[in-house]
Amino acid sequence: MSLVGKKAPSFNSPAVINGEEIVENFSLEQYIGKKDVVLFFYPKDFTFVCPTEIHAFQEKLAEFEKRDVAVVGCSCDTEETHLAWLNVAKDKGGIAGVTYPLIADSSKTIAKNFGVLAGDWAYNENDELVFQGNPVSYRGTYLIDKNGVVRQETVNDLPLGRNIDETLRLVDALHHVEKFGEVCPANWSEGKDAMQATREGVASYLASH
Repeated sequence: MSLVGKKAPSFNSPAVINGEEIVENFSLEQYIGKKDVVLFFYPKDFTFVCPTEIHAFQEKLAEFEKRDVAVVGCSCDTEETHLAWLNVAKDKGGIAGVTYPLIADSSKTIAKNFGVLAGDWAYNENDELVFQGNPVSYRGTYLIDKNGVVRQETVNDLPLGRNIDETLRLVDALHHVEKFGEVCPANWSEGKDAMQATREGVASYLASH
């Protein structure tokens, strides 16, 4: 079920911040009223597609920050595993140099509550609790506004890396809507015309394009 238009699920969980410090009770509540948040889930530390995405977010971090957007990553690994990976050089497959928070969801409850856990628990024929599927998160991305409401979400299957520039475009679209009260048509990007959400506004936009 989509979370768009709903409050993002709350949590308190360990995380690594600034690439080096473990905190025990990280929460998105710290951003309420202050910043929008891009929360992204990735499957697993010490893998292959994941570091390309993690570094890509880091490379665009200044662009997010100048828009008052916090970037936060999350996987079902432990905080110790996050920290270990952060201490491996980029050219060795690590994520050294990443400074935004990485949440440790070792209980898998955050991924479950956001709807991106790639499996679930069930009882087998012997009435034993087992996990069916993959005990990692899909590549979910959530744009959460300053009120803690999810305004956009996308979920990719495990082998499909996401486009960070598209996430930035969606941030720009959200900010344009909030600032001008206009809606953003297909393929809109910053600097292009938006349109009024009326029949006349749509007709005018289509006639000029």
